[in-house]
Amino acid sequence: MTSATSVGADAPASAPLVPVAQSAGPATSSRPLRSAPSVAWLGLVPFAAYVLLFLAVPTILAIGSGFFTEDGAFTWSNVSALADPVVLTTFANSAWLSLLTAVIGAVVGALVCYALLGMNPEGAVRSTVDAAAGVLAQFGGVMLAFAFIATIGIQGVVTLFLEDVFGFDIFENGTWLYELPGLILPYIYFQVPLMVITFMPALAALKPQWAEANLTLGGTRSSFWLRIGIPVLAPSFLASLLLLFANAFSSYATAAALASQGSQIVPLQIRAALTSETVLGRENLAGALALGMIVIVGVVMALYSLIQRRAARWQA
Repeated sequence: MTSATSVGADAPASAPLVPVAQSAGPATSSRPLRSAPSVAWLGLVPFAAYVLLFLAVPTILAIGSGFFTEDGAFTWSNVSALADPVVLTTFANSAWLSLLTAVIGAVVGALVCYALLGMNPEGAVRSTVDAAAGVLAQFGGVMLAFAFIATIGIQGVVTLFLEDVFGFDIFENGTWLYELPGLILPYIYFQVPLMVITFMPALAALKPQWAEANLTLGGTRSSFWLRIGIPVLAPSFLASLLLLFANAFSSYATAAALASQGSQIVPLQIRAALTSETVLGRENLAGALALGMIVIVGVVMALYSLIQRRAARWQA
């Protein structure tokens, strides 16, 4: 008893009076705890249903119809029609119209973004332009066609004003507004705001430290843009340009409302294949034309994704 008491008295105050193994609680399992199954994926169900019903299924049906006749028999005749000179001309018209409006829209939109760069992001001008770009980029279709017809149509307000006041007839050489060249202005109208929306974040992501480093090393404003700004922004600019091209290439409603006669571009030729009363039995040709459009837009969007991935490195 004496020895036991002396040992307890001589022990440090912080020393445990019982062995560690005895004071420890029940042994914990080394197995990782299984987390409860997440239900966050349920939030994607509405979007997945939308993609399936309104994008995937129509695309599959459109492509599949191009390989079958009206009676359901498999055929290559519809797809081989893509090599027809008339069809090739239509695709060429769509390509140059889309490329022209995309380039003009990209250049003008980039200049607008540059003008907004030095303004306060929360200011009235910047907020107004951003809001207007978001609205005008979606202002297309029949509404946009009606706006152009009412302003510069044959009996439009601007047309009559120029003719009455200055004696200038904008349709002296033909009613170009209702033909293929007449689609250029309406397309540019919604291409420029779309460029502002897509390119402004890349331009705003330019870091002030880069400009300061350029000045510290003896650079000038022009050398900053030539050696830093333009190379960094080039991938974003090209990606936006490809997006504008795909947007114009697949546009239908504005062209259908303005160019009511003829099939100058691919979407209008698809309409003619479906509704024409003079060309019977070739309804499934529309599926082959849609297949050609899907391939072109798919290639463009694949390039857009690759370039955008490279551009994202500088926007991090």
